[in-house]
Amino acid sequence: MDKLKCPSFFKCRGKEKVTASSENFHVGENDENQDRGNWSKKSDYLLSMVGYAVGLGNVWRFPYLTYNNGGGAFLIPYAIMLALAGLPLFFLECSLGQFASLGPVSVWRILPLFQGVGITMVLISIFVTIYYNVIIAYSLYYMFASFQSELPWKNCSYWADKNCSRSPIVTHCNVGTRIEAIIQVNKSWVDANHLTCINGSEVYQPGQLPSEQYWNKVALQRSSGMDETGEIVWYLALCLLLAWLIVGAALFKGIKSSGKVVYFTAIFPYVVLLILLIRGATLEGASKGISYYIGAESNFTKLQEAEVWKDAATQIFYSLSVAWGGLVALSSYNKFNNNCFSDAIVVCLTNCLTSVFAGFAIFSILGHMAHISGKEVSQVVKSGFDLAFIAYPEALAQLPGGPFWSILFFFMLLTLGLDSQFASIETITTTIQDLFPKVMKKMRVPITLGCCLVLFLLGLVCVTQAGIYWVHLIDHFCAGWGILIAAILEVIGIIWIYGGNRFIEDIEMMIGAKRWIFWLWWRACWFAITPILLIAILIWSLVKFQRPVYAEIPYPNWGVVLGWCMIIFCIIWIPIMAIIKIIQAKGNIFQRIVSCCRPASNWGPYLERHRGERYKDMVDPIKETDHEMPTVSGSGKPE
Repeated sequence: MDKLKCPSFFKCRGKEKVTASSENFHVGENDENQDRGNWSKKSDYLLSMVGYAVGLGNVWRFPYLTYNNGGGAFLIPYAIMLALAGLPLFFLECSLGQFASLGPVSVWRILPLFQGVGITMVLISIFVTIYYNVIIAYSLYYMFASFQSELPWKNCSYWADKNCSRSPIVTHCNVGTRIEAIIQVNKSWVDANHLTCINGSEVYQPGQLPSEQYWNKVALQRSSGMDETGEIVWYLALCLLLAWLIVGAALFKGIKSSGKVVYFTAIFPYVVLLILLIRGATLEGASKGISYYIGAESNFTKLQEAEVWKDAATQIFYSLSVAWGGLVALSSYNKFNNNCFSDAIVVCLTNCLTSVFAGFAIFSILGHMAHISGKEVSQVVKSGFDLAFIAYPEALAQLPGGPFWSILFFFMLLTLGLDSQFASIETITTTIQDLFPKVMKKMRVPITLGCCLVLFLLGLVCVTQAGIYWVHLIDHFCAGWGILIAAILEVIGIIWIYGGNRFIEDIEMMIGAKRWIFWLWWRACWFAITPILLIAILIWSLVKFQRPVYAEIPYPNWGVVLGWCMIIFCIIWIPIMAIIKIIQAKGNIFQRIVSCCRPASNWGPYLERHRGERYKDMVDPIKETDHEMPTVSGSGKPE
């Protein structure tokens, strides 16, 4: 790039002067890329990546998986899957976004035939963003409900029914094998009012915890099934609106504003987890809970079961948020020579260690809950919604100062969710910016707020009385197979078609040349191990497919069909875009396919000064946006 002396109220790009106005408030004077902007500091990027990767699953899914799959023994397959699948994919996506300074759709200039993969990633992110903010709304509601002298779910109240109890409930007297009970039927066998049975003839069933009935009857006002939509739960709708207002306020300047917010939202959860761990460790029964989690109860024979390895691979894959498009989007704002390799190592290790750390905080308090209720830890441990909104709130309600601990816990869930939500929305806005850069410069704020408004309106169905069924349905279908398919095609396209060695040369343009032995492991993973693992997980998940059920209520046929339609809508763009690209190319069918399997003429580093000899003849992406991409002939030259 030519170096020109410009007045301070101008910004330079090549030989063109661009007025520094409010239209470019997302671009700083010291940014390397004056067209798209860069992260203000390296720490902004790292905290954003940590916040994106570390989400609710680290708190409400990983501890349960560890307990369920052999305790501490589970960390062995978990670490192996991190090395074989998680880290290679994470490093690949970070490198890809940083090299081209493009989001998840436009970055497929690297392989036009696979541009639909990027569209699939963005569409799935949109679906997940809709319901993820509903979970944040649940956290907001519970946090506000905790501002009372006594937690409202501590005892069975006006909203409870006869099944509400912390202890087992006598349902009837068993007289089938007790002859003497027949003789005494009018004496001491049963009192019609109090159901008092002869000793040993009682039949019990577990009562529903106050926190469980509060979750279903008050917080959700849950209907009998997906068929019964009911009304919009107004207070959840207000909490959802507040959640979207927070997201919009944090993102109105793009990475310049979100990069500052994450200093709080990414760090605060660790403070809360530490406080909860210290408090939990002081409680009676905590050691038993931790023992069940990762201590003396570890079962290494579990490692012989294929299900354990599948759970480890799946948890790593989803926990690191690969193939959602967010890693590419966030990395696209890095400076070209940023060391993305060390960043990938730091973020992945932080994410995994956070999962382990969170388990201690969760199980110490669940151990105390089991102790005071006289149950085994296995009887109180839960996963997902049941952990976050039933089991853990129930345990907190039994602690002195329960409202304080409850506020801390749900505020932690709020910040964990917001970090991931910021990156998801940034994925959408980055895609819009790459496709319509001039419009985005002038209208970033209204476009960002407009996206939040539309997604809020779409999310209203998730805060009806049947809302929890919709949340579970979208999570079951959209956050599963589509992401796996996108990840498999991403690895195959970049490593097998574009060329793994060529991609490594691109990375070395950014971070410097490395010895061949450095790349030996990454080649082994990218070329064979990682795609084979992902294909195995995909096949396993399809073979083991089960009809979605929530709270033992099966989904109606139309709900299952709708779920399949959502995922088909996301992945159908992969063949559609491939066909469009082939039709737009020239030559016979073979020449067209070959030309679409070559990089577009505007593929390469975004800024001219980074292109070197390898990309010196590329079309300037600043002047040529993705939707105006020139047709590439079989020779690889632009027509």
